[in-house]
Amino acid sequence: MLSIIIIFPKIEDANNIKTLLVRSGFEVHAVCTTGAQAISVANGLDGGIVICGYRMPDMHCMEINNYLPVGFEMLLIASAARLAELDGSGIMSVSMPLKARELVGTLQMMAQRYMQRKRRERQKPKMRSEKERAVIEEAKLILMQRNRMTEEEAHRYIQKNSMDSGVNLLEMAEMIIHML
Repeated sequence: MLSIIIIFPKIEDANNIKTLLVRSGFEVHAVCTTGAQAISVANGLDGGIVICGYRMPDMHCMEINNYLPVGFEMLLIASAARLAELDGSGIMSVSMPLKARELVGTLQMMAQRYMQRKRRERQKPKMRSEKERAVIEEAKLILMQRNRMTEEEAHRYIQKNSMDSGVNLLEMAEMIIHML
C-alpha cells in the first residue's frame, strides 16, 4: 500500500491538501508540521510519497529528502522561483498557485510508478544463503543418484513439485531429503 505523508509548517495547509487527496481516492498516512516528525513517521514505513512545502520550521526540503529512507519519493509544492532553484534535483514538483487537478494528476503518476517499482522488487529472485544452496544441491544429488536424472531434470523436478504443492523451493528440497 502507498503511504503518503504531508508536511507543511501550517497545519491548516496540510489538512487542506489531505482533504483534497482523500476526496480524490488517496489514503494519507500522516500529516506533519516539521521535517523531523515526517522522517520519524517515514522510518516506520516501507516507502511512499512525501508531499511538502519548500521550508519547514526545522529543515529545508532538500534536507528532508536526504534523510528520507530508501523507497520514498518527494513531491514538492512551491513557487516557480523556488522550484527553479531545485531544478535537476530529481524531486517531482507542482508550482504555486496550486491547481487541484495538477496535484492529483502528478500524485497519480508518482503512485503508479511507485506500485510498478514495488511489483518489480517482489519479482526479483532473492539470493539464497550458502546453507540453503547446499540443501537444494543435496536434494538434486539424491534425485540424480536414485532416479538417474540429470542435474537439470532434478532441478526442474524440485521446482515443479514446489509450485504444485505451494511450498518454496527450499522446503521442497528438505522434504525430498527427509523422504528419500
